[in-house]
Amino acid sequence: MDQAAAVSVVFTPLDWLWVILLISAMIACGVVFYRLGKRSEADFFLAGRGLPWWLPATSVYATHTATDTPMWICGTIYKWGMRGIWFPFFTAWTAISAFVSTRIFRRSLAMSQAEWQNLRYSGLGAELLRGWLAGWQTFMNMFVLAWVSAAMGKICTYLFAWPNWIGVVAFTSICAVYVLVAGYWGVIMADFQQGVISFLVITLVSVWGISVAGGPSGIVSRLGEIGESARLNPFHFDGFWGLDPNLFYTADFVTLLIMSTLGGIGMGNFIDWYPEAQRIQSARTIRDASYSIWAGGFVTLIRNSVWAVAILAFFVMYPALESEAQYEMGWFRLGFEHLPAGMIGVFFAGIIAIHLSTISTHLNLGALYATRDLYHHYINPEASEATLVRVGRINTLLLLLGSFLLGLTMQSITSWLIFALWLQAAGIWIPSLLQVIWWRFNSWAYLSSWIANLVMSWLVVWVLPALGVLPELPNWLNFWLLAGLVSLVYLPVCFFTKADDREHLLRYYVQARPLGFWGPIHAEAERRGLLTTQGGAS
Repeated sequence: MDQAAAVSVVFTPLDWLWVILLISAMIACGVVFYRLGKRSEADFFLAGRGLPWWLPATSVYATHTATDTPMWICGTIYKWGMRGIWFPFFTAWTAISAFVSTRIFRRSLAMSQAEWQNLRYSGLGAELLRGWLAGWQTFMNMFVLAWVSAAMGKICTYLFAWPNWIGVVAFTSICAVYVLVAGYWGVIMADFQQGVISFLVITLVSVWGISVAGGPSGIVSRLGEIGESARLNPFHFDGFWGLDPNLFYTADFVTLLIMSTLGGIGMGNFIDWYPEAQRIQSARTIRDASYSIWAGGFVTLIRNSVWAVAILAFFVMYPALESEAQYEMGWFRLGFEHLPAGMIGVFFAGIIAIHLSTISTHLNLGALYATRDLYHHYINPEASEATLVRVGRINTLLLLLGSFLLGLTMQSITSWLIFALWLQAAGIWIPSLLQVIWWRFNSWAYLSSWIANLVMSWLVVWVLPALGVLPELPNWLNFWLLAGLVSLVYLPVCFFTKADDREHLLRYYVQARPLGFWGPIHAEAERRGLLTTQGGAS
């Protein structure tokens, strides 16, 4: 595995004390909230839908801050300079969603995005779509667990020279303790602690690294000396458009900007929507849900900016790294190679907090889809609350074991994330908007867009270039090519299949109050006098 060589870092007793205290606090969450987590399915997966906005907001930020996140951001900033900040800028979708899709989804009262499909669509297509999305999300959460665990394995190999599997398994298993015991109650309360700790540690290490590199003026001066001043400009592009995958075009920026703004109108446009949907439904009111998504996304964007400057500091200190597997470790190297003794343990405790926050979310979220949407909906609709909680714990354990097997196969974090967060969402990006804003878009069209996108994204991005059939394309062209190809599937399907049942759409419209092109359904609701009161708590 090509990565930075292990370093010699001496942990003092004080360093280990910080680590032990953090782990103990996380496990304590499972003990303290055990009774609440076992009360019902809604408690185990949504904390009873009664959380004030600042708890899910902290969880939104904590979940967006995983062990792999600094590797991904470091990979993009080291390669592209400040223009690389536009890759993680997609988080800005939360600013739009807070006023549009968040409110619509919270009114629906669906426990998961898969369940929402049953409320939005009708008939066999809706059932197939719910099953497909539930199965896919169960797998995707296992996949996310795998790449986050792989990142932790990489850090531990770099830091302690441990075999990779120890880092992949050890800390993820610790997290599983409080998730298995307390469910989402354990997740959300631990996330509050982890979110605060991680933000403080990220700020501390980044400012320290910037200082070691000579401060902002020293970084600017050094970049000028080595002829890399253009890295300071986030709008320094290599022309408007082009076909070289190693260049960053204005077309890349425009594509990312469109994705991050209009994406907030839809549901399911990004892989991040699914954990945020869980936080939306755990908030006690619609207003709390909106505040939580907006605030969590805002803090995440601030964090990205702090990281970006720190990574420029790393670049001026180590400007000649060519391997992605080496330079994506840059932020970690700033901390471990330059912090004084006694602070190393604080840094490592912060890394563990960053790791656990995302692991706990996806363990619980994957178990939600497997339990609520597969087991409860299809296998045992009459299951008791005690049975559902027990099945939720079993599914949590199965996800954990599956993630270990996947995590041991992953090497480059940056490439996986760009594919999963951007390119694999390309074909379903427009359909995910249409299902929110247009009444005529039906279940068969959305289901076909998912299947077509899954096949075409792998073909266009990985398989055909590997076979020499298609050249490696720049990211912006991959995105729009996939969006166009998939539209050739779902648009004909939409118009050649029947619209969803009008009575079903009417019930959904009255409850969720979607925006957009719902004219016939809105008119019928008005005719029947169903819109005289505003639904949902504000």
